[in-house]
Amino acid sequence: MSSEPEYWFYHLEASTLKGVLPDLLTKTLSKGWRALVRFPEGTDLTDWDDYLWTYQDQSFLPHGREDAGRADQQPILLANAATEADGFDAVFLIDGAEVANVSGVSRIMVMIDGRSHEAVQRERTRWKTLSDTGATMSYWQQGERGGWEKKA
Repeated sequence: MSSEPEYWFYHLEASTLKGVLPDLLTKTLSKGWRALVRFPEGTDLTDWDDYLWTYQDQSFLPHGREDAGRADQQPILLANAATEADGFDAVFLIDGAEVANVSGVSRIMVMIDGRSHEAVQRERTRWKTLSDTGATMSYWQQGERGGWEKKA
């Protein structure tokens, strides 16, 4: 495993975060990876917690919240205060969230709300900063039908 994570930027245009995050988390779990979903500080995790249990009638995504018990045992952990990603293979950064320590992480997915000029600008800055450090990155943009197209 590489010592530095790959950064994958996902630019949402045709869907909302709720429309794409469950599929990306399902793919993450299918690799046998643990995932940290990092929201900005102060985000109420209750809505996302409920959503991941009920987004499909036939299935759910096993997960927990950092403010509940057994956070270290969750295959998917929803967090709004975690500063370290130790023990996780994948990290999803939502709405500009950050994680200071990504040691041991394989991939970081930066989710970009394409409907927000502020979000696009913020993540362009993140891309430039990471590019300047020589990070391994790729950029995925949603096509008109919602599928992902690798652009960079």
